[in-house]
Parts: sequence; structure tokens; C-alpha cells
Amino acid sequence: MAGSRLETVGSIFSRTRDLMRAGVLKEKPLWFDVYNAFPPLREPIFRRPRLRYGKAKASIQDIWYHEDRIRAKFYSAYGSGQRAFDLFNPNFKSTCQRFVEKYTELQKLGETDEEKLFVETGKALLAEGIILRRVGEARTVSISLLKLLLSI
Repeated sequence: MAGSRLETVGSIFSRTRDLMRAGVLKEKPLWFDVYNAFPPLREPIFRRPRLRYGKAKASIQDIWYHEDRIRAKFYSAYGSGQRAFDLFNPNFKSTCQRFVEKYTELQKLGETDEEKLFVETGKALLAEGIILRRVGEARTVSISLLKLLLSI
């Protein structure tokens, strides 16, 4: 209102009344006489809510699925892979998703040791034609190829 930045100080009625007294507002607003004739029982002023110190806030727990641990282990071992996600294909399954599905399938067959199950899942995917390269392997293979090419 006319340069007033103190919206929280006083009610709209008191601020408008003061602006009219100062000559900033030339005409009365339409509602001014009605408000003056029938004022509210309680003056509508802004009050900041009190801060509640000492109350415990409800902590939101993280949602963890069983597959998340498998995915984390997959990405730490094999990285994100060479293929990008095909978001236009609704039936696309990433290498990681195939790994998780095969892992749970083998786990249901009765395997309990996680390390052995992880290796067996990699072998099962290799049998299906999906080649998984460990994070360090790709780098060492490319360095050895570079050395081989430089020696020729």
C-alpha cells in the first residue's frame, strides 16, 4: 500500500486510516465506512507463530528396498555401464535391472551367500550374452591396448 512495507504492523483498517490522515489516500475505500460502522469483535492483526523449542520433530525415515543394496553393490563393482537408458522404450530394462532380477531369481533358488550369489549372477548374465566389465577392468584393458599399439 503506497510504499508501506509494514504489512504486519497494525490492521488494514488502521493502516488505511493513517494513510488517509497523512493525505496519501485522497478517497476513502468503499469498505472503510462499513468497517468503521461495524468493527469486528477482535482486531485482525498479524501475529507471528511462536517457535516451539524443545519439541521433538518427527524424523522421516529413509525408504530402503532390498534391491537398493544389490544395485549399490552392482554400480560399485561394474559402474553405470556402456549403454545409456532408452527412455523412449517402455519395455527397456537396464543392465542393472536385469542383474537385480537375476540375483533375486537365484536367491529364491536357495543361495544364501551374498558374495557367491553376486558372482553367480554375473556368470548367469554372461551366459545370456550380457557382458559385465568391472570398473577397473575397462581402464586396464584400454591401457594394455594402448601399450600394444604403441609397441607396433
